[in-house]
Amino acid sequence: MSGYYVPNGQSYASPTFTADHDTLHLEARYNYEGLRTGSLWVGYNLTVGKKLVLEATPMVGGIFGNVNGVAPGLEFTATYKKVQLFSANEYIFDTNAKAGNFFYTWTQLTYSPVPWFEAGYVTQRTRAYQTALDIQRGLLIQFTHKKATFSTQIFNPGETDPVLVFSLGYSF
Repeated sequence: MSGYYVPNGQSYASPTFTADHDTLHLEARYNYEGLRTGSLWVGYNLTVGKKLVLEATPMVGGIFGNVNGVAPGLEFTATYKKVQLFSANEYIFDTNAKAGNFFYTWTQLTYSPVPWFEAGYVTQRTRAYQTALDIQRGLLIQFTHKKATFSTQIFNPGETDPVLVFSLGYSF
């Protein structure tokens, strides 16, 4: 679950639920592609490597609500020792208007000096809210305790109105 504090805009919550079984990946999202919009995804998990571990999940999703469409997507992670690159990407084909087609991305590069802490750089391109920047960038920190994870991101630091994101996750 992520909460977005958007100055001079509408703050909102964005829950995401995932389930993985062997190579099958299922995902449900709300307020991710747009406000008052849900999406359902199915994908295939792939993993290769030992020192440099590459994980990829190609997916296809259906989007409904204020935004309607279909989207191919790809989530991938590259991990080498204490450094990790993660990216979630999708291209929305809007079924209402071609002008509504949109590429969404959330990409982060993190360093983990200890197993329970990560810090890094994050970028995103979204339509859930608008700022003066098409591609937002910022800093992130993340703490993990057992199966719980808490992270916060500060997008557009140094700008007049930075966006704050607070996320809480739990693995079963």
